Amino acid sequence: MSEYGFVENIAGGEIDKLELSWFKGEIVIVDTPEKFDEILPTLLDEKILGFDTETRPSFTKGVKNRTALIQLATLTTVYLIRVHKMKIPNGLIDIFADGSTLKVGVAIRDDIRFFRNRKNRVPAGFVDLQQMVGDYGIQCAGLKKLVAIILGYRISKRQQITDWEADHLTEAQQIYAATDAWVCREIYLKLSSLKPPARICQTAI
Repeated sequence: MSEYGFVENIAGGEIDKLELSWFKGEIVIVDTPEKFDEILPTLLDEKILGFDTETRPSFTKGVKNRTALIQLATLTTVYLIRVHKMKIPNGLIDIFADGSTLKVGVAIRDDIRFFRNRKNRVPAGFVDLQQMVGDYGIQCAGLKKLVAIILGYRISKRQQITDWEADHLTEAQQIYAATDAWVCREIYLKLSSLKPPARICQTAI
């Protein structure tokens, strides 16, 4: 047990004993540039956003599909931005390059690979929980385990390998995607309430 009250790791059987939880706030699907423009002022007002992405699974070796969904979570709302249906909005790129707005997620480097084609823009203000939790005595990196250790409940990963490019996302997909982004924000807030966060991951691409 660390000085902050966290175990280093947790077994799957122990996670299964915990109460299941999920995001219960508002979920907003954004699938057109016009809808994104409507939510942009709200995103610009936020200083801490939970962040995650989803990609349609590929079952062919060496083939990886492009990002289909970008999730951004506030305290009460998660925005599901369906970037496979539109170009990535310039306003979203601006947020990702703004170091004053924290974007908190897990395995950030993989999630922002689409930034490679953005000339003269550098991702800034990204907090990778995998790099942060070691300073709190936690020695595991997967989101499901981090939620169990830090927040004390379990989340479902059943929808992870589903079609994120489907015409319509099912309710289960929406809740899954929203939950993953929301818990990243919750974890960051819980850890930073115990002591100032140790590092900001300025990810090099």
